[in-house]
Amino acid sequence: MAPHPRAELPGLFLGLQQEIAAIAAAPMVRSAFADFVSEEARIADWQLQLARIPAPPFGEQVRGQWLFERFLDIGLKEVHRDEVGNVFGVWPGVTDNSVALSAHMDTVFPLGTPLNFRQHGAKLYGPGVSDNGAGLAALLAIAAALARLRVRTTDSLLFIANVGEEGEGDLRGMRQIFSHRHWLNTIAYQVVLDGAGNDTIVAEALGSRRFEVLVRGPGGHSWSDFGAPNPIVVLARAVARFVEVPLPTAPKTTFNIGVIRGGTSVNSIPESASMRVDLRSTSTAEIDGLAEALRLALKQAVEEELRAVEVRASTHKRKGDLSTEMMVIGNRPGGELPAGARILEVIRAVDAYLGNVAQVQRASTDANIPLSLGREAVAIGGGGSGGGAHTLQEWFDATGRDLGLRRILLLVLALAGVRQ
Repeated sequence: MAPHPRAELPGLFLGLQQEIAAIAAAPMVRSAFADFVSEEARIADWQLQLARIPAPPFGEQVRGQWLFERFLDIGLKEVHRDEVGNVFGVWPGVTDNSVALSAHMDTVFPLGTPLNFRQHGAKLYGPGVSDNGAGLAALLAIAAALARLRVRTTDSLLFIANVGEEGEGDLRGMRQIFSHRHWLNTIAYQVVLDGAGNDTIVAEALGSRRFEVLVRGPGGHSWSDFGAPNPIVVLARAVARFVEVPLPTAPKTTFNIGVIRGGTSVNSIPESASMRVDLRSTSTAEIDGLAEALRLALKQAVEEELRAVEVRASTHKRKGDLSTEMMVIGNRPGGELPAGARILEVIRAVDAYLGNVAQVQRASTDANIPLSLGREAVAIGGGGSGGGAHTLQEWFDATGRDLGLRRILLLVLALAGVRQ
């Protein structure tokens, strides 16, 4: 792999701005800019069509087929899917290198979630319409503009609709891509499209670790077996202890108990109960410390419940044992761009040219994988604006989407190199 050289001189930024201005002035690029406005209705229709297809982690197959067909319709080459369901299409260049533009196709919503969508003017409403309907719509819009205008680039542009970014997907689509020797050797830059907006540049990967905590007991009837240890009570005790663990403000460190399950009826002592816990920090050491605090809280909760069982057994003659398991169900690596990374300088130059204000941020996205491997990658929005992500009240406003699309196009063309 031979990425375009990184410039390290003080005049670099001015030179990049001149390069961006020259790309933007090319007739085919000006035509693409006009397309982004005139084709908005088509882009919004794509966004609604794909959002109506359920795509929970590990259930992206139907949406993947829809995107596979759109890649073919647009005219991308080498359209195919890999072993885990990632969908690929290529706009060929002349070198062996490629600039990858990706958007995750999965959502947080389980199968059976009512996918009720509506459009009111420039606004679209419905679960997943912004995260990641906006990213996928932008992916298609960029590919369609390049194909219609026959834009020629030095490096190939690799379009990817990937699986498994959300929740228990644990970045499995991007992990698969960067475990493949061909892509590892040929992807020079990775641009991730995630959600709406133009005001952020994710260049720092936020690490996270997720656990499923399982507690098992003998179970029984609420009356006749009263006194038996209760797994739900153990979890409640553990949560009460864990949430009191002090957290540092720097580095920022957070936790969330997102799911609790257990029991079969109100008059049954459950045989098992579980919870899912998300730990995040800019420091791996802090995540390690929080994980240990969670283990300790669980151990102390079991001990406390067993002591309570001994007290109850003196009158109710009912004992029993408890077992616990704490399983890692997600482990997202952290990372950040090296100083002077070309991809960051280029996106900053693009923003300067467009008069767009964007802040570098740390977040957990598909870019975690290439960043953790020391590769040049950023995550940015697909334009427009959105809100209510991960809720049934999610929305997307396409007003100004063309600014986001111009931003993406200039970025990938500057990275790939435009041929006249």
